[in-house]
Amino acid sequence: MRYTKRGRLRFTSHRDISRAVERALRRADVPVAFSAGFSPHPKISYVGAAAPTGVASEAEYLEISVTRECEPDQVRAALDASLPVGLDVLDVVEAGTGSLADRLECSAWELRLPGAGPALAGAAVERFLAADRVEVERLTKKGMRRFDAREAVLSLAVFEGTETTAGQASSQPCVILRMVVRHATPAVRPDDVLAGMRLVADFAPPVPPEVTRLAQGPLDAHTGEPADPLDLDRDITRGGEAEPAGRHVGGDL
Repeated sequence: MRYTKRGRLRFTSHRDISRAVERALRRADVPVAFSAGFSPHPKISYVGAAAPTGVASEAEYLEISVTRECEPDQVRAALDASLPVGLDVLDVVEAGTGSLADRLECSAWELRLPGAGPALAGAAVERFLAADRVEVERLTKKGMRRFDAREAVLSLAVFEGTETTAGQASSQPCVILRMVVRHATPAVRPDDVLAGMRLVADFAPPVPPEVTRLAQGPLDAHTGEPADPLDLDRDITRGGEAEPAGRHVGGDL
């Protein structure tokens, strides 16, 4: 299942999302399988690295084990109606063979930087991409870690757009960074790339960026973007292909 984290729900923690999904599954009457033992729990697996708290996403994934065969479109509609607005279910398919986690090789990100100068941002991107290695530090659960933020970045480009507030576009200009980052250990996040740009070019946005994960999946060698990880499981006879993983979708499909 592919779902989103939009609007104010980008500030929701992963634990809160898990609770919301479990309640929605009960309301939608989805026959979820439970584990055995003294403390049974629903068999729900959140696949890949979850978008950090405060970051929006158009492409989060999870797997649900069920006790009987279900129609994917019906599960999608019922579950989407049972979740709060912002946690929107975009796509549900019946799982085939192979690991979904192994298909999530990279993520496409968009960062909106209100108040940043396009020329300065462009120069910083050029210096970052020209560097062989850009070491940054981040506090993790295991303490402060130092790692290379450059190697995992497959592409990084600057665009000009307009600011958005509460999901609504304004007339104020805004620098937009779009990047494709390969999943690695430790994970390189958009804020790590910004930290690297600050180190190599002294570039720092005047306000915190608005970050959105647009897609994640296997790397398409032709486009350089993530492909739809559910394509291998999709049953064409059940309604055809979904929209590309990087497209913003509102409401039911």
